[in-house]
Amino acid sequence: MAIIIKPIVTEKMTMLGEKLNKYGFRVHKGANKIEIKKAVQDMYNVTVVAVNTSVVAGKKKSRYTKGGMIKGATSDFKRAVVTLKKGEQIDFYSNI
Repeated sequence: MAIIIKPIVTEKMTMLGEKLNKYGFRVHKGANKIEIKKAVQDMYNVTVVAVNTSVVAGKKKSRYTKGGMIKGATSDFKRAVVTLKKGEQIDFYSNI
């Protein structure tokens, strides 16, 4: 089971990373804070001070097509915001 699915790279999370040394990740829904902390430390070789998690509910979506209206929903996911030790940082763009 991969704990970390992908990093969240948005304007808001980039600003938090620059100012407050916090980084966001989309994580496995069954993962707890201890598992997330260990996974981030192993993957990026940094020291994690705190982990905050939240479960984001999916949104209802609908669109009109020739064949009629199509309804669906996006899936729920769990988000983790990780605070790093002062002076450390994660560079998501280094291996592009």
